[in-house]
Formats: sequence, structure tokens, C-alpha cells
Amino acid sequence: MEAFESLYQRHNRRVYSLCLRMTNNVSEAEDLAQEVFIQLFRKIGSFRGESAFTTWLHRLTVNQVLMHFRKDDANIVKTIEEEKIPEPVVLGTEKPNAMPVIDRIAINRAIAQLPPGYRTVFVLHDIEGYLHEEIASMLGFTVHTSKSQLHKARMKLRKLLRQQNQ
Repeated sequence: MEAFESLYQRHNRRVYSLCLRMTNNVSEAEDLAQEVFIQLFRKIGSFRGESAFTTWLHRLTVNQVLMHFRKDDANIVKTIEEEKIPEPVVLGTEKPNAMPVIDRIAINRAIAQLPPGYRTVFVLHDIEGYLHEEIASMLGFTVHTSKSQLHKARMKLRKLLRQQNQ
């Protein structure tokens, strides 16, 4: 129990933060973080050490949030237009910690206003660094859908950020 308590103390903020970014809901994030640690307690024996523990815990957390979305029949993906949209290159994200605090607050507010499907794909790709193939597999849709959702999320973010600056 002491070892598990130590794991909780070390990783609870990171797990909660990821849950909050993916759900944009404080109470859901708290509940999901708790569920993650329940799953961790149950599945710690399946950790093989092939990757860093934090990587494994991150994956466990993402899976828990995605299962939550599926359970609640949250319609993560809205109808998608079938046109091919080129993926834009986002400049200036090489050093996110160098970004002024005010800019980070504005971006976080804008991300929070995204529809759930857009926000989920944006967080997984642009913040967490997953590939479109991985996102498509996790969420159960095509790579094209992942790219389309990301493009739409970025366009919506630009619009929201312009509105905040006016």
C-alpha cells in the first residue's frame, strides 16, 4: 500500500491534468483520475517494463478517458465533409514553455471552447504528440477523419483566438 501511495503522490497531478485537458470538465476529470488509479492498482502487474512507467500510465489514462467517452455515448466525431483538406504546419510550437503566460491562458481558453471531437483530436495530436494512425486506432475512425478533425480544430482555434484579441 505504501508503494501505491507513493505512485499516487508522484503521478496524480499529471493524470488529473491529462484527464482535464481531454474532458474540459473538472468533475469528470477528478472522477476519471480516480478511475485511472483504480485501474492502475488492478493492472500494475501487467506492466512489463518495455517502456517507461510514465508512458504506460499515460496510455492507461488516455484509454480510460476514451472508454468514458464511449460509455457515455458522447458523440466524439461529428459528421465530416468528405473533401481532402491539406494539413497546415503550425509554427511556433517548438518551445511551448517559452510562450508568455497570457498567450498560454488564451490558448487554453480557446481549446476549452472546442467541440469535444475537435478538442480530443487536437489534444492527442498537437499536445500529446500521437500520430494520426494512433489516434484513428484509439478513437475507432479513419486517418482521414483524424486529419480532418485536427484541421477543423486548428481553424476554430484561430477564429477563437482572433475573437479574444479584439
